[in-house]
Amino acid sequence: MTSRKICYACDLADNPKLIEQYKKYHEAVWPEITKSIKDAGIIDMEIYIVANRLFMIMEVDKTYTPERKQKMDATNPKVQEWEKLMWQFQQAPPSAKAGEKWIEMEQIYKLP
Repeated sequence: MTSRKICYACDLADNPKLIEQYKKYHEAVWPEITKSIKDAGIIDMEIYIVANRLFMIMEVDKTYTPERKQKMDATNPKVQEWEKLMWQFQQAPPSAKAGEKWIEMEQIYKLP
């Protein structure tokens, strides 16, 4: 199976208490959210934080597309509930377009 990595960035509200709450939610992500992630063709996902900036690294299979994931999420009430909850902590990065919060990152280096 061929896989590829995609990386995203998102910001959190610059509030230490909210950041700690956000981390707590990610210690016990709802099982419906984990299932929706895997069902979309995401093989592995990691989220890292520095200050209020988040970095997400996803390994995806050939079935994954952002458009497919977006359509799946739009029809999943539990994902919509999770997204609404997470938006209380997140804020769009400066370069985000309207409605965006996770921005795909451009790879500029890979170890040869």
